[in-house]
Amino acid sequence: MADIITWLTEPLGYAFMVRGLTAAVIVGVVCSVLGTYIVLRGMAFLGDALAHAILPGVAMGYLWGGGSQFWVSMGALVAGIFTTFAVGTISKSGLKEDTAIGVMFAGMFALGIAMISSVRSYTVDLTHFLFGNVLGVSNSDLWLIGIFGGLVLLTILVFYKEFMVISFDPLLATTMRLPTTFLHYLLLLLIAVTIVLSLQAVGIALMSAMLVTPAATAYLLTRRLPIMMVISATIGASSGVLGLYLSFYMNIASGPAIVLVCTAAFVLVFLFSPSQGLVWRLVSNNS
Repeated sequence: MADIITWLTEPLGYAFMVRGLTAAVIVGVVCSVLGTYIVLRGMAFLGDALAHAILPGVAMGYLWGGGSQFWVSMGALVAGIFTTFAVGTISKSGLKEDTAIGVMFAGMFALGIAMISSVRSYTVDLTHFLFGNVLGVSNSDLWLIGIFGGLVLLTILVFYKEFMVISFDPLLATTMRLPTTFLHYLLLLLIAVTIVLSLQAVGIALMSAMLVTPAATAYLLTRRLPIMMVISATIGASSGVLGLYLSFYMNIASGPAIVLVCTAAFVLVFLFSPSQGLVWRLVSNNS
């Protein structure tokens, strides 16, 4: 028992671990709650594209602000908003939205890589934004994550019913004369903001996993949106904490560790969920 307590409390003796754990919980909850709408609306590809499309904004903010997290976040947010509205504008020209997403995703990501590769001295530091470095979160970064995260959750709370209607029944939303275009762009803006606040935790390359995997896991367990949000947030926050403990004791990168825990939870639920689990379905079919 004493060994378990020591195992749990030892990392808490380090200030960087406490900040990292706090950031991981905030990011896990915000990504997972917003992710329920992404899963329900089939927007996983768009979330992944937005995560990669902010790279030139990250690079520009880094270069402009001399490495300041604030300027990196602002650059990423501007790039995310630009990509969001560019996708909407291109898709209105007659092309399908997934085509517009593919064009912007590839173009913006290539631009970001080109900007990074042109300044060799910044390449190593910017890799933290590709794969995450939650243990490097400072107090000012933590405030930034908390403020952005609080704004996202508050917006979801205010527009909860509207987002629920457009996610489950878009036709009903149109019949009720809800501002579907505005709600769609607002949801995209929330995704962009969430990606920004999650940058340092899991990085651009692994962002879609935090937005999709906890929500997809919860979707296998329930179809009721409030319960789905609670389960998703619990999985996201728990994965953040457990992933950081694994990172601390096994000396592996924090971002991938968090995502691997999320993925392991999904695999377990996919196999053993009482209603949707593959194993239970096979047993039921053979009995």
